[in-house]
Amino acid sequence: MIKIRHLTKEFSGQKVLNDIDIDINKGEVIALVGASGAGKSTILRSLNYLEKADAGTIEIDDFKVDFTHISNEEILTLRRKLSMVFQQFNLFERRTALDNVKEGLKIVKKMPDAEATKIAKEELAKVGLSDRQFHYPRHLSGGQKQRVALARALAMKPDVLLLDEPTSALDPELVGEVEKSIADAAKSGQTMILVSHDMNFVYQVADKVLFLEKGHILEQGTPEEVFKHPKEERTKEFFASYNKTYI
Repeated sequence: MIKIRHLTKEFSGQKVLNDIDIDINKGEVIALVGASGAGKSTILRSLNYLEKADAGTIEIDDFKVDFTHISNEEILTLRRKLSMVFQQFNLFERRTALDNVKEGLKIVKKMPDAEATKIAKEELAKVGLSDRQFHYPRHLSGGQKQRVALARALAMKPDVLLLDEPTSALDPELVGEVEKSIADAAKSGQTMILVSHDMNFVYQVADKVLFLEKGHILEQGTPEEVFKHPKEERTKEFFASYNKTYI
């Protein structure tokens, strides 16, 4: 069980996260949805300490940190437990796909090269890129780059995979290959927190949907409950803006 409690963050005196509580069971996919500026990406960035939360705690099994007084050692431990996939890939341009996936294993986990290589090859195979392992990012499509980024994150065997709009920077025809790889990881039991504007994908892959409005969780439930039977007027308005023929 992962427990997030009282996560709070202000920018210039404005609360962008207002006392957020989230419970995540192992193997669950939690989707954060809502309008731009609702606080979805800020939750992910605060959990991974890319943004400093003003208050809040996260508990992962027997590891617990309080964001108001977190040590450098705790930040490193937290980032080993939470791997993040960004919108813009963030690959090393002068390293091959294989070396990009190996990097964290060797630097963070101090693995010998042979062991890191074996794991990296396995993860690239899972995302369908065995034939691209020696290619540099400049020779990969956007979808392939994002799958390398996903393989890199999964190679670290994180307790929770954080996905921040992983397909928003991709051409439409490349979205499906990345979403399939994410869905495959979910089926294998990887715990995830997903931020996405692709409601079709969210409906298919999420176990629980949290609808955010102005920095707090307005409504939550299964995709069926939140998409088809929302209780709050704002949630109804939000989903009314989508063509729901896919549900």
